[in-house]
Amino acid sequence: MNEKIMFAERLKAAMQAAGYDVRPSVLEREFNLRYWGKPITFQAVRRWLRGDSIPNQDKLQVLARWLSVDPHYLRYGGAAIYSVSEPTAAWDVSATSEERQVLSLYRSLPAAQRKVVREVMETFAKAYPSVDGTTK
Repeated sequence: MNEKIMFAERLKAAMQAAGYDVRPSVLEREFNLRYWGKPITFQAVRRWLRGDSIPNQDKLQVLARWLSVDPHYLRYGGAAIYSVSEPTAAWDVSATSEERQVLSLYRSLPAAQRKVVREVMETFAKAYPSVDGTTK
């Protein structure tokens, strides 16, 4: 079996394990909700699921984070020798109901409008940095 087909099998298994239907439309929607780059097309995710292609590393990282699997495993199979973990973001700890509502509204927007909202937020964050140099 070639590596593209094996990747597709691992991706399908990870989607099922995470409770998602293994369909290109589901993968396209869920991936684009989490990816900050140019939205991926239905045809591209279909190629991933069919074993015709493997996503680039940045997209692979998003898939792995979303599906709660190790990126090395998703790409190559087997167990990862080394694992890199990131600290949990502060907003993961406790979000207010207002923050959850804003996130829900954001996720309901089409990709083009999500990009505009993100750019506005980044502009505000740059314009109003906190005293310690980080953004609020």
